[in-house]
Amino acid sequence: MDTSVALSEGRRRRRKHSAEFKAHVVAACSKPGVSLASVAMANGVNANLVRRWTKDADSEREDFEGVVVAKRVKETTTKFVPLPLPSPAPLSDIRVELQRGAIKIVVTWPATAAAQCAAWMRELLQ
Repeated sequence: MDTSVALSEGRRRRRKHSAEFKAHVVAACSKPGVSLASVAMANGVNANLVRRWTKDADSEREDFEGVVVAKRVKETTTKFVPLPLPSPAPLSDIRVELQRGAIKIVVTWPATAAAQCAAWMRELLQ
């Protein structure tokens, strides 16, 4: 499958890809769990070009009345699997250390009364 045109005199030309090559790339993209970008990289073409080819292939599948006969559908193979979570760690105490100059104060507050600790801190800092 030749996918490129020889360059002449150092001038870049737009590559032309055969219909067989395009069909091969589009078929590779239709497999579940395969990304367009990975297929594009593996075949040495731009991902935007592969997206256009897949879009064109989808539109060609429409019949003459405009009814879609077949459409490329991404299959989701992953399903929700519940995992057991570890039990939460027991709540420890809230420890607040305040220092002003040479004076240091340490306050220990029960974690079950966190709202009251927050209210006390607000009053203290006003």
